[in-house]
Amino acid sequence: MDQLLQLNTIFISIVIEAIPFIVIGAFVSALIEVFVSENMIVRIMPKNRYLSVITGSLIGAVFPGCECGIIPITRRLVEKGVALPAAISFMLTGPIINPIVLFSTYIAFGNSWIMVWYRSGFAVVVSILVGIVLSYVIKDNQLKLNPDKHIHVHDHSQQSVKQKWWSVITHTSDEFFNVGKYLVMGSLIAAAMQTYIPTAALAALGHTKVAGVLVMMALAFILSICSEADAFVASSFRNTFSQSSITAFLVFGAMVDIKNLLMMFGTFKPKFVILLVSLITTIVFVGSLLL
Repeated sequence: MDQLLQLNTIFISIVIEAIPFIVIGAFVSALIEVFVSENMIVRIMPKNRYLSVITGSLIGAVFPGCECGIIPITRRLVEKGVALPAAISFMLTGPIINPIVLFSTYIAFGNSWIMVWYRSGFAVVVSILVGIVLSYVIKDNQLKLNPDKHIHVHDHSQQSVKQKWWSVITHTSDEFFNVGKYLVMGSLIAAAMQTYIPTAALAALGHTKVAGVLVMMALAFILSICSEADAFVASSFRNTFSQSSITAFLVFGAMVDIKNLLMMFGTFKPKFVILLVSLITTIVFVGSLLL
């Protein structure tokens, strides 16, 4: 009974923590859908594969959201004509290098900029490397068709201002419920793993640098904490794990956790998600060992 109560408490806390950012992400996605035209996107994004990936990676600095709400925005950008590698680079850095997350990291680590620079710099490097690799190996559309939405594209250019804002509300609602079901499933799995897999058992495994990085990456995936709050959890491990292991926790968890993995499977084709997660995992792991 106690474990069920604990599971229920963790599940509710994860959902409540994530819902505001799902709403923000869905709202921004709707704004892009209604107010941003394909021509605007084409003019902004560089044609060069490297510059487009770098641009996509750095755009994340202006979006105050977390991994819970970044996927619907990413989907909308791809639908608007942004190259998939650039959109993925944005998806990976958006939850990490935005001002809110950087400030929370600064506060969590005792008003120190060291971990802020480690986290943000490493995240940008990982996202750029992933984007460049994808630009060479992915040639076709990897978005999964959403049966809950109309296939045809709506033309909002002829709508009045009132009609456009009504369209924003409608798209926000559709996006929220589409992504929300994956949030609920992922949160339930994360809560169950936190309840039945003791954190102390994982911590006991992290004595070497390699083991420490692997354990902290696994812990980040299992805990599935929003990027606005994960720095406070990471800082509690400072006396147990190395700086490189903690950096791996802060970067990997904001890019791949249980709830956003299910959201990715709901948005992209399964083979692409497997490739993407494999690339992120490999680059974060190897990079962390070099820090």
